[in-house]
Amino acid sequence: MAADGAQQPLLPGGGGGGEPADAIRRKPPDGVKRFRRCRTAPSSDPAAASEELHPPTPLGNASQTASPKKVLESGRPSPSFRLVGLLLLAYVVAGTTVFYLFMDHMSGHRSGSRVIDALYFCVVTMTTVGYGDLVPSSDTGKLLASAFAFGGVAVVGTSLSKSADYLVEKQESLVFRAVHAANFGKHPARELRAMEMNRTWYKLYAAGALLAASVASGTVVLWKGEGMRPVDALYCVCATVTTLGYGDRSFMSSAGRAFAAVWVTVSTVVVALFFLYVAELYAERRQRALARWVLTRRTTNTDLEAADLDGDRRVGAAEFVLYKLKELGKISQEEIAEFMEEFDELDADHNGTLSPSDLAVAQATA
Repeated sequence: MAADGAQQPLLPGGGGGGEPADAIRRKPPDGVKRFRRCRTAPSSDPAAASEELHPPTPLGNASQTASPKKVLESGRPSPSFRLVGLLLLAYVVAGTTVFYLFMDHMSGHRSGSRVIDALYFCVVTMTTVGYGDLVPSSDTGKLLASAFAFGGVAVVGTSLSKSADYLVEKQESLVFRAVHAANFGKHPARELRAMEMNRTWYKLYAAGALLAASVASGTVVLWKGEGMRPVDALYCVCATVTTLGYGDRSFMSSAGRAFAAVWVTVSTVVVALFFLYVAELYAERRQRALARWVLTRRTTNTDLEAADLDGDRRVGAAEFVLYKLKELGKISQEEIAEFMEEFDELDADHNGTLSPSDLAVAQATA
Protein backbone atom coordinates (compact mmCIF):
# COMPACT_ATOMS: atom_id res chain seq x y z
CA MET A 1 0.00 0.00 0.00
CA ALA A 2 1.42 3.36 -1.00
CA ALA A 3 1.71 6.15 1.53
CA ASP A 4 -1.20 8.58 1.90
CA GLY A 5 -1.12 11.38 -0.65
CA ALA A 6 0.93 9.40 -3.21
CA GLN A 7 -0.23 9.94 -6.76
CA GLN A 8 -2.17 6.95 -8.11
CA PRO A 9 -1.75 5.66 -11.69
CA LEU A 10 -4.23 6.92 -14.26
CA LEU A 11 -5.18 3.41 -15.45
CA PRO A 12 -5.06 0.03 -13.67
CA GLY A 13 -1.74 -1.73 -14.19
CA GLY A 14 -0.03 1.50 -15.21
CA GLY A 15 3.01 1.32 -13.00
CA GLY A 16 1.09 0.87 -9.77
CA GLY A 17 3.32 -1.89 -8.53
CA GLY A 18 0.44 -4.34 -8.15
CA GLU A 19 -1.77 -2.12 -5.97
CA PRO A 20 -5.30 -3.37 -5.38
CA ALA A 21 -8.00 -1.92 -7.58
CA ASP A 22 -9.87 -0.42 -4.62
CA ALA A 23 -6.76 1.55 -3.69
CA ILE A 24 -6.47 2.83 -7.26
CA ARG A 25 -10.09 3.96 -7.30
CA ARG A 26 -9.89 5.45 -3.80
CA LYS A 27 -11.84 8.72 -3.59
CA PRO A 28 -10.41 11.84 -1.96
CA PRO A 29 -11.79 12.93 1.40
CA ASP A 30 -15.16 14.71 1.44
CA GLY A 31 -14.97 18.37 0.46
CA VAL A 32 -11.60 17.94 -1.29
CA LYS A 33 -11.25 18.00 -5.07
CA ARG A 34 -8.14 16.52 -6.55
CA PHE A 35 -7.29 17.71 -10.06
CA ARG A 36 -4.63 16.06 -12.16
CA ARG A 37 -2.26 18.42 -13.95
CA CYS A 38 -2.36 17.59 -17.65
CA ARG A 39 0.91 17.34 -19.48
CA THR A 40 1.53 19.65 -22.39
CA ALA A 41 0.50 18.30 -25.77
CA PRO A 42 3.34 16.68 -27.74
CA SER A 43 5.28 19.10 -29.88
CA SER A 44 6.01 18.68 -33.57
CA ASP A 45 9.49 20.11 -32.97
CA PRO A 46 12.06 17.26 -32.79
CA ALA A 47 14.12 19.22 -30.27
CA ALA A 48 11.09 19.71 -28.04
CA ALA A 49 10.18 16.03 -28.36
CA SER A 50 13.70 15.08 -27.30
CA GLU A 51 13.39 17.38 -24.30
CA GLU A 52 10.15 15.60 -23.32
CA LEU A 53 11.94 12.24 -23.45
CA HIS A 54 14.89 13.64 -21.49
CA PRO A 55 13.48 16.40 -19.29
CA PRO A 56 15.86 19.00 -17.87
CA THR A 57 16.89 19.13 -14.26
CA PRO A 58 14.03 20.42 -12.08
CA LEU A 59 14.46 24.06 -11.22
CA GLY A 60 13.17 23.49 -7.73
CA ASN A 61 16.29 21.54 -6.70
CA ALA A 62 18.77 24.16 -5.56
CA SER A 63 21.74 21.82 -5.88
CA GLN A 64 20.87 21.01 -9.52
CA THR A 65 19.60 24.39 -10.68
CA ALA A 66 20.57 25.19 -14.26
CA SER A 67 22.84 28.16 -14.73
CA PRO A 68 21.51 31.37 -16.34
CA LYS A 69 23.84 30.79 -19.27
CA LYS A 70 22.38 27.34 -19.94
CA VAL A 71 18.79 28.50 -19.56
CA LEU A 72 19.08 31.71 -21.60
CA GLU A 73 21.63 30.74 -24.23
CA SER A 74 20.04 30.95 -27.67
CA GLY A 75 22.43 28.42 -29.16
CA ARG A 76 23.37 28.19 -32.80
CA PRO A 77 21.29 29.86 -35.49
CA SER A 78 18.28 27.77 -36.47
CA PRO A 79 18.07 26.18 -39.94
CA SER A 80 15.42 28.73 -40.99
CA PHE A 81 17.74 31.57 -39.98
CA ARG A 82 20.56 30.09 -42.06
CA LEU A 83 18.21 29.56 -45.00
CA VAL A 84 16.96 33.15 -45.09
CA GLY A 85 20.54 34.32 -44.70
CA LEU A 86 21.48 32.35 -47.79
CA LEU A 87 18.48 33.78 -49.65
CA LEU A 88 19.54 37.29 -48.73
CA LEU A 89 23.11 36.64 -49.84
CA ALA A 90 21.91 35.12 -53.11
CA TYR A 91 19.68 38.12 -53.80
CA VAL A 92 22.45 40.65 -53.11
CA VAL A 93 25.00 38.73 -55.19
CA ALA A 94 22.58 38.28 -58.10
CA GLY A 95 21.43 41.91 -57.98
CA THR A 96 24.96 43.30 -57.75
CA THR A 97 26.09 41.11 -60.66
CA VAL A 98 23.15 42.05 -62.88
CA PHE A 99 23.37 45.77 -62.19
CA TYR A 100 27.15 45.67 -62.64
CA LEU A 101 26.73 44.15 -66.09
CA PHE A 102 23.97 46.61 -67.03
CA MET A 103 25.42 49.69 -65.35
CA ASP A 104 25.58 51.39 -68.75
CA HIS A 105 21.76 51.32 -68.72
CA MET A 106 21.77 53.53 -65.57
CA SER A 107 21.91 57.29 -65.35
CA GLY A 108 22.72 59.58 -62.46
CA HIS A 109 25.65 60.23 -60.18
CA ARG A 110 28.47 57.65 -60.34
CA SER A 111 30.84 57.22 -57.40
CA GLY A 112 33.76 55.98 -59.48
CA SER A 113 33.44 52.30 -58.51
CA ARG A 114 31.18 50.25 -60.77
CA VAL A 115 30.89 47.39 -58.24
CA ILE A 116 29.97 49.65 -55.31
CA ASP A 117 27.42 51.52 -57.42
CA ALA A 118 25.82 48.22 -58.43
CA LEU A 119 25.71 47.04 -54.82
CA TYR A 120 24.37 50.40 -53.65
CA PHE A 121 21.58 50.41 -56.26
CA CYS A 122 20.66 46.82 -55.36
CA VAL A 123 20.32 47.69 -51.66
CA VAL A 124 18.30 50.89 -52.12
CA THR A 125 16.01 48.92 -54.46
CA MET A 126 15.36 45.97 -52.15
CA THR A 127 14.78 48.21 -49.11
CA THR A 128 12.40 50.43 -51.15
CA VAL A 129 14.42 53.56 -50.23
CA GLY A 130 14.93 54.61 -53.86
CA TYR A 131 16.95 57.82 -53.54
CA GLY A 132 16.74 58.59 -57.26
CA ASP A 133 20.41 59.52 -57.52
CA LEU A 134 20.95 56.41 -59.67
CA VAL A 135 18.07 55.32 -61.90
CA PRO A 136 17.47 53.07 -64.95
CA SER A 137 17.63 54.95 -68.26
CA SER A 138 16.64 52.20 -70.73
CA ASP A 139 13.81 49.73 -71.11
CA THR A 140 16.14 46.87 -70.20
CA GLY A 141 17.26 48.60 -67.02
CA LYS A 142 13.69 49.44 -66.04
CA LEU A 143 12.55 45.85 -66.52
CA LEU A 144 15.45 44.54 -64.44
CA ALA A 145 14.78 47.09 -61.68
CA SER A 146 11.10 46.14 -61.63
CA ALA A 147 11.92 42.44 -61.29
CA PHE A 148 14.37 43.01 -58.44
CA ALA A 149 11.98 45.41 -56.71
CA PHE A 150 9.31 42.70 -56.46
CA GLY A 151 11.91 40.08 -55.60
CA GLY A 152 13.27 42.27 -52.84
CA VAL A 153 9.86 42.78 -51.24
CA ALA A 154 8.96 39.07 -51.43
CA VAL A 155 12.22 37.33 -50.53
CA VAL A 156 14.55 39.83 -48.92
CA GLY A 157 11.85 41.28 -46.65
CA THR A 158 11.41 37.87 -45.02
CA SER A 159 15.16 37.35 -44.82
CA LEU A 160 15.77 40.68 -43.13
CA SER A 161 12.92 40.16 -40.68
CA LYS A 162 14.28 36.78 -39.59
CA SER A 163 17.79 38.15 -39.25
CA ALA A 164 16.62 41.12 -37.19
CA ASP A 165 14.48 38.88 -34.97
CA TYR A 166 17.53 36.74 -34.21
CA LEU A 167 19.57 39.82 -33.38
CA VAL A 168 16.83 41.22 -31.14
CA GLU A 169 16.52 37.89 -29.31
CA LYS A 170 20.25 38.04 -28.60
CA GLN A 171 19.90 41.57 -27.28
CA GLU A 172 16.91 40.53 -25.18
CA SER A 173 18.97 37.78 -23.58
CA LEU A 174 21.75 40.23 -22.74
CA VAL A 175 19.29 42.66 -21.17
CA PHE A 176 17.80 39.90 -19.04
CA ARG A 177 21.20 38.77 -17.83
CA ALA A 178 22.15 42.29 -16.88
CA VAL A 179 18.92 42.89 -14.94
CA HIS A 180 18.19 39.50 -13.39
CA ALA A 181 21.45 37.55 -13.22
CA ALA A 182 22.01 38.44 -9.56
CA ASN A 183 18.74 36.83 -8.43
CA PHE A 184 18.54 34.00 -10.95
CA GLY A 185 20.13 31.40 -8.73
CA LYS A 186 17.72 32.17 -5.88
CA HIS A 187 14.40 32.10 -7.77
CA PRO A 188 15.00 30.73 -11.31
CA ALA A 189 11.39 29.86 -12.09
CA ARG A 190 10.18 33.27 -10.91
CA GLU A 191 12.82 35.07 -12.95
CA LEU A 192 12.03 33.11 -16.11
CA ARG A 193 8.34 33.89 -15.64
CA ALA A 194 9.16 37.58 -15.23
CA MET A 195 11.23 37.47 -18.41
CA GLU A 196 8.33 35.93 -20.33
CA MET A 197 5.89 38.58 -19.07
CA ASN A 198 8.27 41.41 -20.02
CA ARG A 199 9.40 39.83 -23.28
CA THR A 200 7.94 42.57 -25.49
CA TRP A 201 9.53 45.28 -23.34
CA TYR A 202 12.95 43.66 -23.74
CA LYS A 203 12.50 43.47 -27.51
CA LEU A 204 11.37 47.10 -27.60
CA TYR A 205 14.40 48.21 -25.55
CA ALA A 206 16.76 46.31 -27.85
CA ALA A 207 15.13 47.66 -31.01
CA GLY A 208 15.20 51.20 -29.58
CA ALA A 209 18.90 50.92 -28.77
CA LEU A 210 19.66 49.63 -32.28
CA LEU A 211 17.56 52.42 -33.80
CA ALA A 212 19.43 55.09 -31.84
CA ALA A 213 22.77 53.56 -32.87
CA SER A 214 21.68 53.44 -36.53
CA VAL A 215 20.54 57.07 -36.58
CA ALA A 216 23.69 58.27 -34.81
CA SER A 217 26.10 56.31 -37.03
CA GLY A 218 24.37 57.35 -40.25
CA THR A 219 24.31 61.01 -39.21
CA VAL A 220 28.02 61.00 -38.33
CA VAL A 221 29.02 59.32 -41.62
CA LEU A 222 26.98 61.75 -43.72
CA TRP A 223 28.27 64.70 -41.71
CA LYS A 224 31.96 63.79 -41.62
CA GLY A 225 32.30 61.54 -44.65
CA GLU A 226 29.89 63.13 -47.14
CA GLY A 227 30.43 66.74 -46.02
CA MET A 228 26.79 67.49 -45.19
CA ARG A 229 25.66 69.93 -42.54
CA PRO A 230 24.48 68.15 -39.34
CA VAL A 231 20.87 69.11 -40.01
CA ASP A 232 21.04 67.84 -43.60
CA ALA A 233 22.70 64.63 -42.42
CA LEU A 234 19.96 63.97 -39.87
CA TYR A 235 17.32 64.84 -42.46
CA CYS A 236 18.82 62.33 -44.93
CA VAL A 237 19.02 59.65 -42.23
CA CYS A 238 15.36 60.09 -41.25
CA ALA A 239 14.27 60.05 -44.90
CA THR A 240 16.25 56.84 -45.38
CA VAL A 241 15.25 54.79 -42.32
CA THR A 242 11.58 55.56 -42.96
CA THR A 243 12.10 54.53 -46.64
CA LEU A 244 10.89 57.91 -47.91
CA GLY A 245 14.07 58.48 -49.90
CA TYR A 246 13.41 62.01 -51.15
CA GLY A 247 16.66 61.93 -53.12
CA ASP A 248 17.76 65.52 -52.57
CA ARG A 249 20.37 64.20 -50.10
CA SER A 250 22.09 60.82 -50.48
CA PHE A 251 25.44 59.03 -50.36
CA MET A 252 27.73 60.12 -53.18
CA SER A 253 31.25 58.82 -52.49
CA SER A 254 32.42 55.23 -52.96
CA ALA A 255 33.14 54.82 -49.23
CA GLY A 256 29.77 56.33 -48.32
CA ARG A 257 27.88 54.02 -50.66
CA ALA A 258 29.80 51.00 -49.36
CA PHE A 259 28.72 51.99 -45.84
CA ALA A 260 25.15 52.60 -47.04
CA ALA A 261 24.92 49.08 -48.49
CA VAL A 262 25.06 47.68 -44.95
CA TRP A 263 23.61 50.60 -42.98
CA VAL A 264 20.45 51.04 -45.09
CA THR A 265 19.71 47.32 -44.87
CA VAL A 266 19.96 47.21 -41.08
CA SER A 267 18.41 50.57 -40.23
CA THR A 268 15.24 50.21 -42.31
CA VAL A 269 14.46 46.82 -40.73
CA VAL A 270 15.22 48.08 -37.21
CA VAL A 271 12.75 50.95 -37.65
CA ALA A 272 10.04 48.57 -38.84
CA LEU A 273 10.65 46.23 -35.90
CA PHE A 274 10.64 49.10 -33.39
CA PHE A 275 7.17 50.25 -34.38
CA LEU A 276 6.01 46.64 -34.65
CA TYR A 277 6.99 46.07 -31.01
CA VAL A 278 5.27 49.32 -30.00
CA ALA A 279 2.05 48.04 -31.56
CA GLU A 280 2.58 44.60 -29.99
CA LEU A 281 3.06 46.19 -26.55
CA TYR A 282 -0.15 48.19 -26.95
CA ALA A 283 -2.03 45.02 -27.95
CA GLU A 284 -0.63 43.15 -24.95
CA ARG A 285 -1.76 45.90 -22.58
CA ARG A 286 -5.29 45.78 -23.98
CA GLN A 287 -5.29 41.98 -23.67
CA ARG A 288 -4.13 42.14 -20.05
CA ALA A 289 -6.77 44.75 -19.24
CA LEU A 290 -9.41 42.46 -20.75
CA ALA A 291 -8.05 39.51 -18.77
CA ARG A 292 -8.23 41.48 -15.51
CA TRP A 293 -11.84 42.47 -16.28
CA VAL A 294 -12.83 38.88 -17.11
CA LEU A 295 -11.19 37.48 -13.97
CA THR A 296 -12.53 40.08 -11.55
CA ARG A 297 -16.09 40.66 -12.74
CA ARG A 298 -18.98 38.89 -11.00
CA THR A 299 -20.42 35.80 -12.67
CA THR A 300 -24.15 36.04 -13.39
CA ASN A 301 -26.91 33.62 -14.32
CA THR A 302 -26.60 34.80 -17.90
CA ASP A 303 -22.97 33.67 -17.86
CA LEU A 304 -23.98 30.24 -16.58
CA GLU A 305 -26.53 29.88 -19.38
CA ALA A 306 -23.93 30.84 -21.96
CA ALA A 307 -21.34 28.46 -20.48
CA ASP A 308 -23.72 25.47 -20.42
CA LEU A 309 -22.55 23.65 -23.56
CA ASP A 310 -24.53 20.41 -23.10
CA GLY A 311 -27.78 22.03 -21.96
CA ASP A 312 -28.08 20.12 -18.65
CA ARG A 313 -28.54 23.38 -16.69
CA ARG A 314 -25.30 22.70 -14.85
CA VAL A 315 -21.83 24.10 -15.60
CA GLY A 316 -18.84 21.90 -14.98
CA ALA A 317 -15.25 23.03 -14.51
CA ALA A 318 -14.35 22.34 -18.16
CA GLU A 319 -17.36 24.28 -19.44
CA PHE A 320 -16.57 27.21 -17.15
CA VAL A 321 -12.93 27.33 -18.29
CA LEU A 322 -13.96 27.20 -21.96
CA TYR A 323 -16.40 30.07 -21.39
CA LYS A 324 -13.68 32.18 -19.79
CA LEU A 325 -11.29 31.39 -22.64
CA LYS A 326 -13.94 32.51 -25.11
CA GLU A 327 -14.32 35.79 -23.21
CA LEU A 328 -10.57 36.32 -23.40
CA GLY A 329 -10.59 35.65 -27.12
CA LYS A 330 -8.29 32.65 -26.71
CA ILE A 331 -10.73 30.28 -28.40
CA SER A 332 -13.82 30.65 -30.58
CA GLN A 333 -17.13 28.84 -30.70
CA GLU A 334 -16.22 27.45 -34.13
CA GLU A 335 -13.04 25.89 -32.74
CA ILE A 336 -14.96 24.35 -29.83
CA ALA A 337 -17.46 22.87 -32.31
CA GLU A 338 -14.61 21.33 -34.33
CA PHE A 339 -13.09 19.80 -31.19
CA MET A 340 -16.45 18.36 -30.18
CA GLU A 341 -16.87 16.80 -33.64
CA GLU A 342 -13.45 15.17 -33.30
CA PHE A 343 -14.40 13.93 -29.83
CA ASP A 344 -17.61 12.37 -31.17
CA GLU A 345 -15.66 10.60 -33.92
CA LEU A 346 -13.19 9.15 -31.41
CA ASP A 347 -15.87 8.15 -28.87
CA ALA A 348 -16.54 4.72 -30.37
CA ASP A 349 -18.85 3.44 -27.60
CA HIS A 350 -20.67 6.80 -27.30
CA ASN A 351 -20.45 6.90 -23.50
CA GLY A 352 -19.15 10.46 -23.34
CA THR A 353 -15.57 9.53 -22.44
CA LEU A 354 -12.44 8.49 -24.33
CA SER A 355 -10.39 5.42 -23.51
CA PRO A 356 -7.56 3.49 -25.21
CA SER A 357 -10.14 1.03 -26.58
CA ASP A 358 -12.03 3.95 -28.19
CA LEU A 359 -8.85 5.11 -29.89
CA ALA A 360 -8.08 1.59 -31.09
CA VAL A 361 -11.57 1.21 -32.61
CA ALA A 362 -11.41 4.68 -34.19
CA GLN A 363 -7.99 4.00 -35.72
CA ALA A 364 -9.10 0.62 -37.02
CA THR A 365 -12.18 2.20 -38.60
CA ALA A 366 -10.14 4.99 -40.19
